[in-house]
Amino acid sequence: MSDTSFQTFLVSGLMVLIGTAVFLAWCIWRYVDRARDMERSLLVGVGHELRVTLQNMARELGAAARGELRAPSDLLPISHVQLNSALTGRVEADRRALTEIRATYDALKARKQNVRDAMAQGGDAQPTIDTAARATIEAITELYLWEMHKGKPPEIAESTRTWQVRDWMKARAFEAKAIPGLHLRDEVVECLRTRGMSLTPKPLTYTANQYYAMLYDRKADPNAPFWKRKPKPAVEVEATKPETAPPPETVATGDIVH
Repeated sequence: MSDTSFQTFLVSGLMVLIGTAVFLAWCIWRYVDRARDMERSLLVGVGHELRVTLQNMARELGAAARGELRAPSDLLPISHVQLNSALTGRVEADRRALTEIRATYDALKARKQNVRDAMAQGGDAQPTIDTAARATIEAITELYLWEMHKGKPPEIAESTRTWQVRDWMKARAFEAKAIPGLHLRDEVVECLRTRGMSLTPKPLTYTANQYYAMLYDRKADPNAPFWKRKPKPAVEVEATKPETAPPPETVATGDIVH
């Protein structure tokens, strides 16, 4: 083999080797990128699955409270396929948040089963409906933390305005009057605040009329602008007797004054 043929063979082999390495690198990058996209889709599916479950739960509880459900079988069973895949698979996510969502599903299943049992026995199902409604409100708070705060606990989640929570519920089609006797959006806000999340503006302690009707003593207020004023020292005033003028000298008549 001549030198020219050997150099051509060597260059061709190097080009094939470089092309193979680039192709393998592209395949690995594509596989990793696709796996990340699948993980994101799975986590989004966990939230979507919980949202649909809660919408059905609120709708069914409202119908049960109004007496529109005739049989316990009208309450649909609860399943969470997406959550099971996230828990069993190798997904890069906060396992504490996924565990909280799993506990939320267990609570919803138990409360819905209690409603079924009460309806099957023919008794008053309203107490079990109220308990299930409270579990639904707590589950909505979990969904909000999962979607808007990446599943962080409420005590370390970022401070949020209350109208943002209500707008989030409107965008997710959670009706305020879905359950009779409850304002769903207000209840979710109060549940988040009760669990330790910082929501602004904070509820007022007093109304304007009550506040301005209060008697305010600035001297007794430790947080007054100029703090407590020190009491003035008592000034001792010495009692002085008024000086008495000497009696005027009397001049007798006929006396000669020199």
